[in-house]
Amino acid sequence: MKRIYASLLLGVLPFGGIAVAADLPRPFPPAEPFDWRGLYIGAHFGYGGGQSSATIFDPAPFASNHTYSGVNGGVQAGYNVVLPSRLLLGVEADLTFPSALESNTNVSRIITVNSDLIERMDYVGTLRGRIGYAAPDWMIYATAGFAWTGERFLNTPPSGLDEKKLHTRTGWAAGAGFEYAIAPQWTARLEYLYSSFGDADVTLASGTRSASAMDFQTVRIGLNRKIDWPGSGKPPSTNASNTSGSDMWEIYGQSTYLAQGYPSFHAPYSGINSLSPNAQAKATWSNSLYLNARLWDGGEVYFNPELSQGFGLSDTVGLAGFSSGEAQKSNFPSPRFNPTRLYLRQTFGFGGEQETLESGPTQLGGKVDVSRLTIQAGKFAVLDVFDNNAYAKDPRKDFMNWAIWAPGAFDYAADKLGGTYGVAAEFNQKSWAVRAGYFLMDAESNSANFDMRVFERGTYALELEQRYALFGRPGKFRTIAWLNSAFSGSYRETFDNPALNLDIAQTRKGRFKYGYVFNVEQAVTDDIGLFGRWSWNNGKTEIMAFTDIDASLSLGASLKGTSWGRPDDVIGIAGAVNALSRDHRDFVAAGGLGPLIGDGRLNYREESIIEAYYALALTKHMTFTADYQFVQNPAYNADRGPVSIFSGRLRGEF
Repeated sequence: MKRIYASLLLGVLPFGGIAVAADLPRPFPPAEPFDWRGLYIGAHFGYGGGQSSATIFDPAPFASNHTYSGVNGGVQAGYNVVLPSRLLLGVEADLTFPSALESNTNVSRIITVNSDLIERMDYVGTLRGRIGYAAPDWMIYATAGFAWTGERFLNTPPSGLDEKKLHTRTGWAAGAGFEYAIAPQWTARLEYLYSSFGDADVTLASGTRSASAMDFQTVRIGLNRKIDWPGSGKPPSTNASNTSGSDMWEIYGQSTYLAQGYPSFHAPYSGINSLSPNAQAKATWSNSLYLNARLWDGGEVYFNPELSQGFGLSDTVGLAGFSSGEAQKSNFPSPRFNPTRLYLRQTFGFGGEQETLESGPTQLGGKVDVSRLTIQAGKFAVLDVFDNNAYAKDPRKDFMNWAIWAPGAFDYAADKLGGTYGVAAEFNQKSWAVRAGYFLMDAESNSANFDMRVFERGTYALELEQRYALFGRPGKFRTIAWLNSAFSGSYRETFDNPALNLDIAQTRKGRFKYGYVFNVEQAVTDDIGLFGRWSWNNGKTEIMAFTDIDASLSLGASLKGTSWGRPDDVIGIAGAVNALSRDHRDFVAAGGLGPLIGDGRLNYREESIIEAYYALALTKHMTFTADYQFVQNPAYNADRGPVSIFSGRLRGEF
């Protein structure tokens, strides 16, 4: 499945000459009839679910019926033949994955005296034939074929020893759809698909047996791109962005595979949230589309669906400055769909001098007034707006460590995948800008649910950015002040009350946390840049969304490879020092747990990190990065470590 999925996501890179927003040159519909023939590749998202009936034998039978549903997303590829009569014949394969919310993967759950059995869906795949009518710029079709689904059965018997069994069941699928050409190489579709699966009979190690049947149906929107094989005689797509037509919409994509590992290290003891002292290796994989469109004068919409898979080292615990920004706090054994960003942006220009904004995954290009007000609202990440830095910002491109690509002590609002809902405004002038925003806070520390007491709970942030020149070289200095109002616990109250047994949840109530960030970047030459961050919070209440850091200092440098004939290569080196407040330190030393740390005891020292990487540009659209991190006193514990972490990152983009 991984090989199929990789070819679908990365297959667009070597074929068709795709570049950033390159082949969207015409307003829709296309000026010429669309050629429906040939190979295509694409992605889809939608809403789906089904019904299941299950009987558990442990040993007495217990039957139950269940309904499940949720958002989903996936990828597809196919091939079409069009006859002179405009009859279309085709074949298509697809994979669909449930959302990142765990509840959306649960097909059924049965609890008895002897069992707690959960059946989860990992993916649904189909291989189908298509028959339809192909008009010059639209097509309608029916489809049917083979279907299969990958599942996992999880059981917790009275012994407490968790059981797991993977299973694949087969069936059939049928549906219909409508597809419309929106550009010379692109089509959009609306499709309904129903899948029926055969019975599954699974026996786990404890002897518990499950017999079940299920179906799955989904309504989804899809986007396809035609792939013209080299030598086909068709003119190649342009490599310039929107050079000959509509600038109303753009598409970007990326796929990043990041593997990390380390040899064994010294650790006389370990706790629940400790980095394992045994050698290990883990990997994550993220795949993204960025769909951006202009709605009206100054109005834009941005949508960023993603598929994510994999695990962080030790399931993303054991380091305050965690080693991979791609390893969030949810571990996915199979790809999961997440609508990471969906927001509206409105820009109001005040006239005068203009500047050009370059196109990018989260920015439609074009000319705008330098003096302007920009407001955006919807789902996005706090750090999409605040704390930008040209040299340390994106763990898919530059530094990987949480305390280096982000301000470690900024406990900004986010769910487990790093996103939230909010509104932000930016007032921009030639030499400065001011930004402000409000964002929903998670309902409890490290949760996937948001506290809907709007404005009573949440993150408030204010940033002032000052642009300047030092010895003729540009630089930026940013100051951020932030305030969290959250349902959170107190380190001191929990520590001082032995009856609570270090359960910080018992001290939770409405509390405030505040802090600040200083962020500086400075170009030294055209190829060398320096950066630094200092962040701090008051450290009285539990971490809500980011990581167990109350003060952090990071410094680093970035160097392009122009001097050795590799202008697209980048070398980066940086260091970070992280610290805890006195209240936080006492809580953890007594055995308390944070979102990422907790060894059961603590010989406190500041956590220090050094990271260095070399990003090798393999092609214009693909980069391999070798990265090394040295962590002294992991999770602030001088009794454990140090640990050397080695990483390899392969990124493709279009």
